[in-house]
Amino acid sequence: MTSRRLALFDLDHTLLPLDSDHQWAVYMAESGRAGDPAEALRRNEDLMNRYNAGDLTAEQAAEFMLGLLAAHPPHLLAAWHEDFMQRVIRPAMKPQAIELVQRHLAAGDLCALVTATNSFVTAPIARAFGVPTLIATDPEYIGGRYTGKIAGTPSFKHGKVLRVNDWLAGMNKKIVDFEESYFYSDSINDLPLLEVVTHPIVTNPSPSLLQIAEQRKWPVLNLFPKLADNKS
Repeated sequence: MTSRRLALFDLDHTLLPLDSDHQWAVYMAESGRAGDPAEALRRNEDLMNRYNAGDLTAEQAAEFMLGLLAAHPPHLLAAWHEDFMQRVIRPAMKPQAIELVQRHLAAGDLCALVTATNSFVTAPIARAFGVPTLIATDPEYIGGRYTGKIAGTPSFKHGKVLRVNDWLAGMNKKIVDFEESYFYSDSINDLPLLEVVTHPIVTNPSPSLLQIAEQRKWPVLNLFPKLADNKS
């Protein structure tokens, strides 16, 4: 049966009450795996602030975030990520977020997680939520190591629209082919994708996105009473 509805979910601060990219960097810094811990934490906070302000490019984020992957062999990264999932991510997976995803899956909707965070960090999280498709920023991987660079189009700002379109084109579909299309997001950076679906639902929104939602009369969904990371 062909899905008549499309459901897209941002991840950080949308399905999770934290930023997985930010928390992965904190995890790596505090365990001494990101160089000088104080400098790594400072850079991480600076990137988070610039992202929230909408003043960050994918390349600027990748220099630090993907650099964390390039510095270590994949077998160690995989072991550390399992610990990260256990310590940080699974406790943050709240029932109300899981239920939101499950409602769309149970309805037979075509579902995808669409996140700017790299696929190394987010692929296990997508599986944990049960979302069958992940559209994320892909880290370049050559000769058995991450290079620290982005492969292809980053899933960020308008890049999310391009990546979703490419994914759907592989099924000979377009967003407009669906009777209803949903996108859940908290971030002003996701405005391009919010503007092309029939049901933009701002979820745990930042103040800047909330202001736009109120102006455009978009529905607002608050899954979490208080977010773990600061937002602007």
